[in-house]
Amino acid sequence: MTSEVIVRRDLEKDLERIKSLVLSGLASKQSKIAYEKGLDSFLGWYKRTDQQVLNKACVLAYRAMLQNTISKYGRKLSSATVNLRLAAVRRLVVELSDNGLIDPMLAYQIGKVKGLKSEGIRTGNWLAKKEAQSVLRKPDTDTLKGLRDRALLWVGINSGLRRSEIASLTIDKVVMRESRWVLLDIVGKGGRVRTVPISANCKEALDAWTKKADITSGRVFRSLIPGKGIGESMTSQAVQDVIVKYAGVSAHDLRRTYAKLARQGGSEIEQIQLSLGHASIQTTERYLGTEQSLTSAPCDFQGLKLQ
Repeated sequence: MTSEVIVRRDLEKDLERIKSLVLSGLASKQSKIAYEKGLDSFLGWYKRTDQQVLNKACVLAYRAMLQNTISKYGRKLSSATVNLRLAAVRRLVVELSDNGLIDPMLAYQIGKVKGLKSEGIRTGNWLAKKEAQSVLRKPDTDTLKGLRDRALLWVGINSGLRRSEIASLTIDKVVMRESRWVLLDIVGKGGRVRTVPISANCKEALDAWTKKADITSGRVFRSLIPGKGIGESMTSQAVQDVIVKYAGVSAHDLRRTYAKLARQGGSEIEQIQLSLGHASIQTTERYLGTEQSLTSAPCDFQGLKLQ
């Protein structure tokens, strides 16, 4: 058994190797992506702050940093995000202990670092109807990039796909079913498969892009490489970057926008649930904030006037 702490000289050799073991032990692709992001966050912070030891005090300092972090969307990290990143650290520590790199008691102490309590339902961000319409009109459709970006935004707002699902969408998934266009057999979290209807406008935006780019098979959305033409695909992060550029919100916020606008327009919540791929109606209700309406609030019915 080595010392009770991992010192600075062991960081590159041990922590990066153990990180790989942690990720290889995860079955879900989504979990691997989330945990890798969490581990990169922790290891990057560990190096930047010149931490000399990995112990409970170190992880507590990391948690405090996360609590005060402002994301690029201008708000603090949610308790769910903080807790997920702490879960990644705990898993890293368990792996370190299992490989004889830290004392099991130290791993136990770090494991006792609590996550943050979730207070109420996080409303999140979304675009109002006028905002969404404005975003869809922003790309310059006289350019190939503009046609691609408009189609991507349409899919995000009109279907509610996750950014990874947008990135992996293929031409053969855009088909006609029951006299309407759909995105067929989209595989989401937990391996759940769903078919998502899209509007004629969304299909038109997709056609404008794929026709101009001469895409007849493979991935719908491709990178545009200066001097080299059209690539074979786009990464999930590249999809996120396009959405942030035009909408100023995350891809997940576009997914929430899809649900909000559909519900406000009269769509049945069960149909929204099916399109989003949620396992339960309760998840969709929390997603929509059904229990709290910001457009028809109790104070609006009081009838009080300023003068």
